[in-house]
Amino acid sequence: MPTSAAYRASTGHQELGSDFYDIVRPAEFPHHILRYRNQRWAERVGLGSLTNEEWIVHFGRFAPLPSSLEQPLALRYHGHQFRTYNPHLGDGRGFLFAQLHDVADGRLLDLGTKGSGQTPWSRHADGRLTLKGGVREILATEMLEALGVETSKSFSLIETGEELERGDEPSPTRSSVLVRLSHSHIRIGTFQRLLYLDETDNIRKLLDYTIPTYMPETWRDGEAERATAFLEEVCRRVARMGAQWMAAGFVHGVLNTDNINVTGESFDYGPWRFLPVYEPGFTAAYFDETGLYAFGRQPDTLLWNLFRLAECLLPLAPQSSLEQALTTFEPALHREFPRALLRRLGLQSKGFEQDGVLAKALWTFLHESKAPFEQTFFDWYGGRLSEERAERSPSANLYAQPSFEPVRAALGAFDSVAQAKLDHSYFARATPCTMLIDEVEALWAPIAAEDDWAAFDTKLVEIRSMAEAYGADPVA
Repeated sequence: MPTSAAYRASTGHQELGSDFYDIVRPAEFPHHILRYRNQRWAERVGLGSLTNEEWIVHFGRFAPLPSSLEQPLALRYHGHQFRTYNPHLGDGRGFLFAQLHDVADGRLLDLGTKGSGQTPWSRHADGRLTLKGGVREILATEMLEALGVETSKSFSLIETGEELERGDEPSPTRSSVLVRLSHSHIRIGTFQRLLYLDETDNIRKLLDYTIPTYMPETWRDGEAERATAFLEEVCRRVARMGAQWMAAGFVHGVLNTDNINVTGESFDYGPWRFLPVYEPGFTAAYFDETGLYAFGRQPDTLLWNLFRLAECLLPLAPQSSLEQALTTFEPALHREFPRALLRRLGLQSKGFEQDGVLAKALWTFLHESKAPFEQTFFDWYGGRLSEERAERSPSANLYAQPSFEPVRAALGAFDSVAQAKLDHSYFARATPCTMLIDEVEALWAPIAAEDDWAAFDTKLVEIRSMAEAYGADPVA
């Protein structure tokens, strides 16, 4: 098969051994219609020259990639789901298909599937993914990437020609198989399973694989020091992810411990939402009746999940050391949140204290005014240099109110980043690219009714334009 000279594969996860996964067979689908291929990221892993036919062979029929895993691995894990422990989890409709290295920075990447068939962890489910579910995941990952969130990438979506019965969609509905690209599929729940089974040696083995593979800077010769340094780094990475969600106005929806990976990368998108306006109690999942995973509670939920990871490391390190490591999270969150807001505004940092003044003023304005969330960041990208654009905005009347004056005053101290593309055509628009739930449904409707993908394709082009304008294009 054609690969670039920089293509480099790995079988690293396989080295952990059979206590950590089950070898499985992919489902055999009646049809394969390529609906999406992420050419940008295909180039980043050395697979950009694949023909569409070859693409389907590997990402629809799952023929192994050269020098990578010879057989798919369904990963084993447990997890707290809405804070109730579930020991019956695991990859029930997906598997780890391949591991490759990023051509740009050399980091290890996982190609994992969703909807690829039944595994020992399917629990009588069909192991399939609806086409609508695949479309929604593409929209979530493309939008988040453009907004600067550390996220998995939707790599491939292939419609597979089956009719699925679902309680939350009109049925029968169309089927698909998704491949996503992520830096790791090692979850907090991966460690939890080993604690539940009292497999201390395997906790140690997983830790001593994860550190050199994903965060070698945290290696310490002493086991207790190693476990503590690892927990501190996971806290920092998860805090960064949470801060980026908040700055993007994003609600993940299902922050179970099996949906939090140790590399601090957002993934596995089910009932996600973006905020129309700032609302701490805004939830994404209709079944989140208590608002446990509401927008404003996401940082607290992430910390709760990190406490569960700390419990898994108790056999390796003293409780006092792990408790101290957990205190890394809150300062990291407070550091990363202004940083994420400044990135969204295209502004240079003025130091922690002054950055915090702007962050507090902007957050207070969004809360009190109920200004359209994404419109506000669009209008003021570039800070005071964009004042004329803000004056033309549908929200201009809100910026004339006294509640905006602290934001305006704070913005005056900041310079735009050197790479800000304020003359980009994206900023000639009156309104920004958004991804509210009504828009998602409107994009799906013509696909469902007439197999018309034009609006979906146009939206992806629009998101890419936004990514370029914000400097978030990975191949720029």
